Amino acid sequence: MPAVKPATARTSEEPSPSRGELKERTRQRLIDAALALIGGGSGYTALSLREITRQAGVAPAAFYRHFKDLDELGLALVEMGGVTLRRLLREARRDGIPPTDMLRGSVQIYQRFVASRSEVFRFIARERGGGSRAIRNAIRTEESHFASEMAQDLRTLGTLPDLSSASLQMICGLIVATMLNAASDILDVPSGRPKQEQELLENFVRQLRVILLGASRWRET
Repeated sequence: MPAVKPATARTSEEPSPSRGELKERTRQRLIDAALALIGGGSGYTALSLREITRQAGVAPAAFYRHFKDLDELGLALVEMGGVTLRRLLREARRDGIPPTDMLRGSVQIYQRFVASRSEVFRFIARERGGGSRAIRNAIRTEESHFASEMAQDLRTLGTLPDLSSASLQMICGLIVATMLNAASDILDVPSGRPKQEQELLENFVRQLRVILLGASRWRET
């Protein structure tokens, strides 16, 4: 029976994470902990620093190396949802898809993104109408950025060319508000209900078409 060769020793080791990487990991653990607590039914305003750090597995004092206070953590949650969603929908608008398909495609992207980031959107839906003023203002700022980017893209695509910039911004603001209002409906659909999801999608598409139809007949005064 041939002799078994000894295991070859590793000649190199994976580099240890840098201080910056470790700090970023801890920051993300705090964000994930807050989202897990929100997903478990806790309202953000009811969360405490100790609950979040316990869930994250870090000392309470470590929190302040990443966030000034709970509001600042909340602002990070708003930004995390808003920036990614704006990028996804911007890509959908710029792919050269016909306007009718683009509308449906954008709704499908939004529906999937909300479902995949359910805790973030539950947080945004709750805080948009209550909670901390700083977080409410951050959500409004994200809505404004969202509407501005959409207006710029629609202008580039030649959609609603007769509208002034102010009117186009207003129309896009209505679209964004409708999208955020629909987030709660999307999250309330039980999993494994494709027919209900499809009905919701169709209703959402119709709502946006009504807004765009009204916009096409809007006359500046």
